[in-house]
Amino acid sequence: MNKFAKVELPETGLGDELLGTVAIVGFPNVGKSTLVNRLTESRAAVVHETPGVTRDRKELVCEWNGKQFLLIDTGGVDIAATDTITRSIAEQAKAAVAEADLVLFLTDARAGITPGDEELAQILRAAHKPVVLVANKIDDPDQDALAFEFHRLGLGDPFPLSAAHGHGTGDLLDSIVARLPGRGRPAITDAAIRVAILGRPNVGKSSLLNALLGEERVIVSDQPGTTRDAIDTVFRRGEREFVFIDTAGLRRKRRQRQGIEYYSELRALAAAERADVALVLVDASEGVVDQDLSVADVARKAQCSTIAVLSKWDLSDVEIEDVKARLAERLRQRPPVLTVSAKTGRGIARLLDRIETQFDKHSARIPTAELNRFLAELREARESPARNGRRLNLLYGTQVTARPPRFRFFVNDPSLITRDYGYWVENQLRDRFELQGVPVAIDFVRRS
Repeated sequence: MNKFAKVELPETGLGDELLGTVAIVGFPNVGKSTLVNRLTESRAAVVHETPGVTRDRKELVCEWNGKQFLLIDTGGVDIAATDTITRSIAEQAKAAVAEADLVLFLTDARAGITPGDEELAQILRAAHKPVVLVANKIDDPDQDALAFEFHRLGLGDPFPLSAAHGHGTGDLLDSIVARLPGRGRPAITDAAIRVAILGRPNVGKSSLLNALLGEERVIVSDQPGTTRDAIDTVFRRGEREFVFIDTAGLRRKRRQRQGIEYYSELRALAAAERADVALVLVDASEGVVDQDLSVADVARKAQCSTIAVLSKWDLSDVEIEDVKARLAERLRQRPPVLTVSAKTGRGIARLLDRIETQFDKHSARIPTAELNRFLAELREARESPARNGRRLNLLYGTQVTARPPRFRFFVNDPSLITRDYGYWVENQLRDRFELQGVPVAIDFVRRS
């Protein structure tokens, strides 16, 4: 059973440690993303015919026959790159190779050996890392002979493979597990706090992630849409473990509905659904715009706790407190609003503290006795709605689930609940138990 385990966390019973780290490198459009999806049984990487779709480095946990290893997917390496983005991808690929215990060098068997393949093979030999050479796009076992040409690269026997159809992946996984050192980072636990970073394009999501991690892991650029995939990165702070999900920028719904941007937007929406906590990033220098509210609504609908984060405030003369007040006022969940500077690191430690707090509130259970004292106070604080001489009576309640919290309040007649009264009860619940930014579901149920 292979799992994209940075999101779908590994089930119990697997090993406590990862065997090691495997980096996948190769030129654009040789099928790296397809191979990642095949090995992890996920659609985690964007697959498209445009070369260079996978821009950032992604780390995923792969499991094979009870053994786990970390898989690093990098952007396509273009040795002759001239534009800034492509050069940055190449640098991150080199960094991934430096970290890896084993390198998968993916080639296109149908295209044959290219001058770039020969140059990349030379670079990998100089890195003095074990390399598994993979000849991809051999969709028929009768075409395995196409792989023989790649012996010429001097990296050992090439594995004939079809990432698209699965031919040869079992043998490849056997070889990977056999060649890894058997020591690595601790496996991800179910206690990990999954955090999605959401925002409109070019608001600074990648810069924030790099500041949170303390290193440049995600490509930072002024070009909108740089982060095309949802990228999962594990980070440990003391005894707490975080899984950060950086996502493509969410554009207005009526725009960018085709091609890569469309598929990346779907993954951004899915990232929020996988998360426990969503950071909704707002550019303080531009104030709160309607698109920011749409992004926050994505987090609300995904039922993850929300923290509003004002970025770039060190670059503007905006009155921060005024922006904070307007943002909190316009968001239904009334999330906490924090200011950070990814450039200077100011506010980053406080943001990490708040993520932990928000997760704990997201996961907390309120004792039934305390909840019923709260309902008694509500009965005293405001007259409940009535219709046709019949008045609503809040009787008692209980918490049904956590992560996120859901409550069941028993009443004499649910049809007497008005929208205004329901929102009032929700807001009182948030204030009493400090659930600002936490998705709260309340079911008003007739007492049987």
